[in-house]
Amino acid sequence: MDPPSCCHVVAIPYPGRGHINAMLNLSHLLLSSPFSSRILVTLVLTEEWRALLFSDSDSARHSQPQLPVGLRIATIPNVIPSERGRAADFDGFIEAVYTKMDSPVADLLDRLDPPPAAVLADTYLPWAVPLAARRRIPLCSLFPMAATFFALLAHLRRLPTPTTTTTTTIEIDDQSLEQYIPGLTSMRLSDVRHMFSYGTLERAFEAISSSRKAQCLLFTSFYEIESKVIDLLREELQYPIFAIGPCIPYMLLDRESKDNAASQNGCATANYFTWLDSQPESSILYVSLGSFLSVSTSQLDELALGLVASKIKFLWVARDDSPRIQETVGDAGLVVPWCEQLKVLNHPSVGGFLTHCGWNSTLEALFMGVPTITLPISWDQLPDSRLMVSEWKVGLSLTEKTGEDGVIPREEIATVVRRLMDLDGNEGNELRNNALRLKEASRRAIEEGGSSFNSLESFVEGLLHKHDWTKVPVGDGLMEEEHTGNGC
Repeated sequence: MDPPSCCHVVAIPYPGRGHINAMLNLSHLLLSSPFSSRILVTLVLTEEWRALLFSDSDSARHSQPQLPVGLRIATIPNVIPSERGRAADFDGFIEAVYTKMDSPVADLLDRLDPPPAAVLADTYLPWAVPLAARRRIPLCSLFPMAATFFALLAHLRRLPTPTTTTTTTIEIDDQSLEQYIPGLTSMRLSDVRHMFSYGTLERAFEAISSSRKAQCLLFTSFYEIESKVIDLLREELQYPIFAIGPCIPYMLLDRESKDNAASQNGCATANYFTWLDSQPESSILYVSLGSFLSVSTSQLDELALGLVASKIKFLWVARDDSPRIQETVGDAGLVVPWCEQLKVLNHPSVGGFLTHCGWNSTLEALFMGVPTITLPISWDQLPDSRLMVSEWKVGLSLTEKTGEDGVIPREEIATVVRRLMDLDGNEGNELRNNALRLKEASRRAIEEGGSSFNSLESFVEGLLHKHDWTKVPVGDGLMEEEHTGNGC
């Protein structure tokens, strides 16, 4: 049977900004591949997230993502708590995502025209696997974090905790994870101990377990930075794994000039590009701690005062706190509520990145060859920090400088900032050289013939030509007939 002329992929992200961005970026990649004319992508969002991302208001329009040709948006009702209150009751939010989204998504799948040929779902939506299987549609699981973190979650129960050992916490923290989980050479138990306290950990285990029943697994990482872990997972899971990263919006860099960005809707914050243009090369520290969780007010204040004390100029994205922090730091740096992060990291005046270590930010720093100062806040960010500091050697850790009161003092912050930004120091130069090496590796990965280029091509060919891995299991065996999802 000849392949259909077009393949309809339904993309279902977990309802969080970083997850949605990862799915949007993958959609861009699918629709910019050599097979783009044969692919249609429907991105499924809640009504609230549709409004947040594509608001018609002047204040929000400057941050809207660009949609490629071939991508359309479909919405489901707001059956989960509002994004604005997610951090206040995260356990309740997770429970709603896991128990209330499946029904409206199922209804949507049954209404879509043309019918779906494949479902591409975030790994953290385990209900998507049986939902697709009941309709005999191939389910492809997208894990929007490091492959290392997937391996951690898959084998976390192997690790000792303070309740299962007689050794002290300090001794436990210093243990390497490789003795429990092969391939995790740089990880320490201190990087994951916080995870055992999460009330939602069992839900994460459920997601990882469910992903084993998908037809394939995609990582937003790229092979060159996690080769050992990816190889071990391929051997263990025995189904196709595609590392297609860095899955970031690099394809948009050449589509819109910074001058155009600066003039959008008269947005005052776009003046940061003019400010960056006036600064010396590699002199600016870019600071961003993400959009979801944040550090305490006392830590924010110490960070502000530490940056001032370092005498290093900085651009800080602080969202709602930006007016207060700007008043604190004066003319020592520029504080804005939002910026185009990838373009900022690409600016020649930016020489360092103080980051919360979210995976998308980590990939963007690697792609731009910018060394980092790591200040992880929660979940996968601590392991990401360890990768940057100990595995890839492109960053310095601030967390290690935490005082007895749980706050990193301004003096330590100033010292670490100066260490990274010293253009004449051996330590800073070594970090910059390592960052540039990984920048080159990331560029090679996405070029024709590169590891990620080949992985993406293999994934798309599998969808279009219905390779064996796209067949949906029925009971203990594979379907004898092709799935009922149709092409365009």
